[in-house]
Amino acid sequence: MSTGWRRLVLSYGAFGFGYIIPATFLPAMAKEIVPDPRLFGWAWPVFGAAAVLSTICAARLGGRVSHRSAWIGGHLVMALGVIVPLAVPGLPGIMAAALLVGGTFMVITMAGMQEARRIAGPNPRALMAAMTSAFALGQILGPMTVSLLSRGFAPALLLAAAILALGAFLLSEKKHE
Repeated sequence: MSTGWRRLVLSYGAFGFGYIIPATFLPAMAKEIVPDPRLFGWAWPVFGAAAVLSTICAARLGGRVSHRSAWIGGHLVMALGVIVPLAVPGLPGIMAAALLVGGTFMVITMAGMQEARRIAGPNPRALMAAMTSAFALGQILGPMTVSLLSRGFAPALLLAAAILALGAFLLSEKKHE
């Protein structure tokens, strides 16, 4: 596996790890902060609406932004969304997280697979399979890490944001493709 492929695989695994922590624990965080289910329950509809709108926006951007740039930007925006509940208390922080994480996960998925096609050429299946496996591994390791840290959500959110930022950095280093 080339260095360029490894960077894509590691970045996609970082995406799985960074995504699953807020996706799994955002409702629990919202419930912990806001006891009224009519209010904290809005996190998922906001998350879903952001996902839908982001795919439409990404499609309209078309060729103006490279897939790699969209992927890097998605990692950085998602990292911000992961930590925003730590900086913005209460329901506004949870809703901002839902918007930022929800608004990036489909864009990263689309951009990542398109970048795999670009890098791998006529037969991208092996690279796409490795990326998908890395994503799944990230999704498994994320909740396990939260349970090991067991000091509330803050350490896990900070770790998830740092891993997403690392994934963006790996993608920004193109010289090894």
